Amino acid sequence: MQKPSSMPFLIGLAMLLLVPATVAAQDVVSAARHITLGPRPLFLVQDMDEETRRSRELKTELMHCAASTSDWQRSDFSIAHRGAPMQFPEHTREAYLAGAQMGAGILECDVTFTADQELVCRHSQCDLHSTTNIVATDLAQKCSVPPSFNEAGELTNAADIQCCTSDISLAEYRTLQGKMEGANTEASSVEAYLSATPAWRTDRYSSRGTLMTHTESIELFKALGVKMTPELKAPSVEMPFDGMSQVDYAQKMIDEYKAADVPASDVWAQSFNLDDVRYWIENEPTFGRQAVYLDDRYGLDDFDHSDPASWSPNMEELAEMNVPILAPPLWMLLASNSEAGDDQSRIVPSVYAERAKAAGLDLIAWSFERSGPLSNDGEWYHRTTDDVIDSDGDKLLSLDVLARDVGIIGMFSDWPAIVTFYDNCTSTQG
Repeated sequence: MQKPSSMPFLIGLAMLLLVPATVAAQDVVSAARHITLGPRPLFLVQDMDEETRRSRELKTELMHCAASTSDWQRSDFSIAHRGAPMQFPEHTREAYLAGAQMGAGILECDVTFTADQELVCRHSQCDLHSTTNIVATDLAQKCSVPPSFNEAGELTNAADIQCCTSDISLAEYRTLQGKMEGANTEASSVEAYLSATPAWRTDRYSSRGTLMTHTESIELFKALGVKMTPELKAPSVEMPFDGMSQVDYAQKMIDEYKAADVPASDVWAQSFNLDDVRYWIENEPTFGRQAVYLDDRYGLDDFDHSDPASWSPNMEELAEMNVPILAPPLWMLLASNSEAGDDQSRIVPSVYAERAKAAGLDLIAWSFERSGPLSNDGEWYHRTTDDVIDSDGDKLLSLDVLARDVGIIGMFSDWPAIVTFYDNCTSTQG
């Protein structure tokens, strides 16, 4: 009697073993499509003061909404900045799932490239030392500035370590794990170097940080049913890089959306480099219609956001270039009104915001929930209104002014649930 082949049994067993992992992955994405906002929106509403009529009315409106609404809707006004990095390692699968679960209608992958020119999601080409575990791996010695140690085994150059995606291949990149952003530049050990999460964030969700390529982010975002806003990050290496020019780089990012059959209307391509934005406008006009010029000119010595004479190009010139969307940090769009009476707002639109709107530019602001407690003075993202805010509840007043008075079309947030909550509870976005 012929012995029966064991091959069908082995194939069947293999298939059974594969099913749980496949089903689990699908279930996670399906679960993340269901919107849950958690306790923080209500916490912030409770923290609002009632110093002016506007604050009182907004608090009443939001409190009523929190008490009466359970069916939260996804919002394109709510943009997940790097995922949900207030509590999850940025630009990881876990952060993106959290951002989607909090109702963000648009998710962000900051785009840079590896040594073999593969596009990956990282906020900076050279941030691996502060956002991944690379310094604790054998790949540390491939870093542009690797960690060094004295004879006693103590770390001696914590302030100088620099590890870039362009230092390693895609295969090597895939072996790393994301961590909460931060590096202790005074550390004398690798462990202390990596333990640098700000106290107002958390390491509770740092046990798993799955790094993503750009194409993987596209497929995940499609599965989650969200739209996409990639940011082409400035290279930290000289361009062309092994034959890849800046134009090649800008085009490669768009080509990966085309290859994935993502409609241009679902993509907001961003860059701090105005030449990148103009390239998309001129050479990829369907994507260029929603191109976003990220404005970081506040770092220039001769730029004053409150003085139009210092702006080059100015708002009218940007409009003449057909730049559709301008995106500054949120503080550039706001000013304080320290003499506000009961019937006035303590926070008002800035000159910058008024001139941008007058020129016909759409505005997106960044980044909400990226500051420590506002009871502490000097938080960078609220620097122009620091004298009239004193609690985290004032974030909601700031958001309200940005939405109703400035008229922004979207808000990047490190904890998208708050922006989703606000947009669900108001009529600002129609």
